[in-house]
Amino acid sequence: MSESSTPQLTPPGDPDAAGKSAAGNGSDSSSAASMNIVSGNGAANHSAGNRRLRIRLGLILTILGFLIFLLGVDPGIFGLDRSPVTGFVQIATFLVGLALMCMGGYTGLNALWNGTEKSIAADIGLRLVATGYVVAVACGMADIFGIGNQPYPDIPYFGPWQAVGVMVGEVIIAVGLILLIPYHMPRDQAG
Repeated sequence: MSESSTPQLTPPGDPDAAGKSAAGNGSDSSSAASMNIVSGNGAANHSAGNRRLRIRLGLILTILGFLIFLLGVDPGIFGLDRSPVTGFVQIATFLVGLALMCMGGYTGLNALWNGTEKSIAADIGLRLVATGYVVAVACGMADIFGIGNQPYPDIPYFGPWQAVGVMVGEVIIAVGLILLIPYHMPRDQAG
């Protein structure tokens, strides 16, 4: 294969390189430049569409998780309150809702990075979201795991200490999500 038969893609807007390409292999320089432009714009459009899709998915997961969380925390809002105490089903329901909110928040905020390298703060934020959820599950399911005030034969009860533990887990999750937000310096200040 000779050098003249291989197509040479040139950056858009470089007339000297396009002229050399056309002179070197006898092909039309506009086709080589258009291949580069099409592939570049196509990749940018695909990336932007993928980013929008991930942001929408994150928002949908977050809203769905919030509704499930509300169903577990206060089923009376939906007309489903059947017990005076917060039992296992309610605890499990609001923990599933919290998990969906964590996944939705991470998915949406991760899409804002748009493929760029994440900062150390963002990596720490992801780990804080996971740690906060583990704290919330451990405190919410303390009676089920055998570390709460109600041992196994008794009916699980979501007490005040468990509520504080779940709230601490939620605060840790919130701090983690805040750290996931991509903060960038304005271009005029960046060296």
